[in-house]
Amino acid sequence: MSDTPAIDLAAFDFANPLHDIEAVRAAIPHRFEFEMLSGVVHVDPVAKIIVGFKDLAPDAFWTRGHLPGFPIFPGVLMCEAAAQLTAFYYMTQGVGPTGVLMGLGAMDDARFLRMVRPGERLVMVGTGIKVHRRLTRFRVQGFVGKDPAFEATVTGVPLGNLEELRRA
Repeated sequence: MSDTPAIDLAAFDFANPLHDIEAVRAAIPHRFEFEMLSGVVHVDPVAKIIVGFKDLAPDAFWTRGHLPGFPIFPGVLMCEAAAQLTAFYYMTQGVGPTGVLMGLGAMDDARFLRMVRPGERLVMVGTGIKVHRRLTRFRVQGFVGKDPAFEATVTGVPLGNLEELRRA
């Protein structure tokens, strides 16, 4: 994978996202400590590209215990952020039936290239490899500024209707 984004990140206004945190909350059910997507600045359904970000708060739940005195954003949470980005794409672009929750099915070829610290913004670019109602596969690159932070292939699978899952 390239160390450069699949799209020019300088072209986007992160202060005024296309989809803010409220729009993210309306699309995917993650809340509280597990909101790993702060906003989305670009969605291109033709090229199957989505660009989103996670702003890392200095007092996030993981900062106290993940390397006390030198906190770094855990790689597993970067993977979760990438999965939420691709789930947002699935749930907002009409890929599957309305109300169906896309869950993490697999994470392949993950590499962590740079520490990500509290107070930084992790920008993620997801490029669809396979986008289908029964399975999605995105290559996701993460950046802090121009520095590559991680990359992984995220496979999503439908878990079922969200409202029915909540009632079960």
